[in-house]
Amino acid sequence: MEYLKIIFRISFFYFFIILIYRIMGKREVGQLGIVDLIVSILIAELVAISVEDSTKSILASIIPIICLVILQLILSYSSLKSPKMRSLLDGTPAFIIKNGKVNYKEMIHQKYNLDDLLTQLREKGYRNIEEIEYAILENNGTLSVFNYQNKLSSPLPMPLILDGKIQYDTLKEMNKDKTLVDTLLKTKHLSLSDIFYAFYKDKSIFIIKYTDLT
Repeated sequence: MEYLKIIFRISFFYFFIILIYRIMGKREVGQLGIVDLIVSILIAELVAISVEDSTKSILASIIPIICLVILQLILSYSSLKSPKMRSLLDGTPAFIIKNGKVNYKEMIHQKYNLDDLLTQLREKGYRNIEEIEYAILENNGTLSVFNYQNKLSSPLPMPLILDGKIQYDTLKEMNKDKTLVDTLLKTKHLSLSDIFYAFYKDKSIFIIKYTDLT
């Protein structure tokens, strides 16, 4: 009888967790951010407790799991609406190699050492750093690599406006200030709230409005 309870609980939580992750909208582990990873670990612990101790009610795990998922959905919605919240929870992509030069200051800031860099480059089939033009450490810990052999005819696009919010880091890198954005909006007869995405590339600024998405 005890074994039947364990089998039932494992089977139940198997389908329950599938449902939970469908609600959370995650398709693969590699896409999990910090918050999602924490939620996943806590869910696994709660399921383990329920399976190991069959004397406890199954609700003792289901209720905390549902609370965790609701919290995760609230944080995901907040991140969607607020770039500051998104940066706080998930961080921002970091250039580890830019224009062929290793950014050691950024590596120190990201707690990312040279062994990590070389390992991830080897995993992608590169023998040495000299082959790489750009390497970007993404929010989920993966490394996006652009080599010189596949060099684009122009630099990578730089996000200027995201979800109606000015990206001041990009302006700083361009040696510009908010005046550039103000002039752009005035010329195009637009407001920040009209813009879904604007980026700088090849000395030009490209704009995607919310109305372009419909």
